[in-house]
Amino acid sequence: MSVPVSIPASFDPAQTLTCGQAFRWQEVFGEDGLPLWEGAAMRKVLRLRKEQTVQGERITFFCSQEDFETIWRPYFDLDADYGAKQAALSAVDPILETAAGFAPGIRILRQEPWEALCSFIISQNNNIPRIQGIVQRLCCLLGEPIPGSGLFTFPGPEALAGLTVEELAPLRAGFRAKYLIDAAKKVTSGEIELSKIARSPVEFGRSELQKILGVGPKVAECALLYGFHKTECFPMDVWMKRAMAVLLPGRAPEEFGENAGLAQQYLFHYSRMHPELFEAGVLPH
Repeated sequence: MSVPVSIPASFDPAQTLTCGQAFRWQEVFGEDGLPLWEGAAMRKVLRLRKEQTVQGERITFFCSQEDFETIWRPYFDLDADYGAKQAALSAVDPILETAAGFAPGIRILRQEPWEALCSFIISQNNNIPRIQGIVQRLCCLLGEPIPGSGLFTFPGPEALAGLTVEELAPLRAGFRAKYLIDAAKKVTSGEIELSKIARSPVEFGRSELQKILGVGPKVAECALLYGFHKTECFPMDVWMKRAMAVLLPGRAPEEFGENAGLAQQYLFHYSRMHPELFEAGVLPH
């Protein structure tokens, strides 16, 4: 089954799925030999492809209409007006306009909170290929097979809470294994309620998530942005501090308002793709 969807210019699967906010998607070749994107989320597998038609660009979602409406439309945040968000950020600073124009198809995914929390615990002092590998091994080790695919569900906190660091050795997650176990124990015991974080102001979530061993401000901010859709969050690490200092000196993330998370994605992706700006100290025009 497939669902063809006419899309705005402000959605591009490749830009959205490779910008470091989700780690279970990859480009593969379909039975017709053409490339498409495949991934798993919400206990489902999806394949999707962007293509050019006589009527314009469209994305084909290879899923049922029901799954598209109930799972994938919300997951890709397709009902939000990202054109308006880009315009608002572009009006803040010309550099933001340049960064948004470089990858206008990025959207902030609405991921499952537990998966996002674990993914960004794993992301600490790590690169994207290694994060993807650890996440994949975690799913294979403790997830459930998703029928009709070679993929597995993301394991819930109950699957990890009773395990030891030694039992997670196959993940090759290093020091992060004990952080995953601690997160699972605190969630399953009710000490941390993910649903309460979702419905509470962002400051509550920042405080609660940092009760987890190994979760600092940056991991908490990523989990809140990508797992709880707290779009005012602006994950800040050494790289982003440098990007802000070079590209937007004197500005603070608070100036970006409810679109701060999207601004971070534009700036992160633009900076990652233009390392020469930081080597030469030359600002884009």
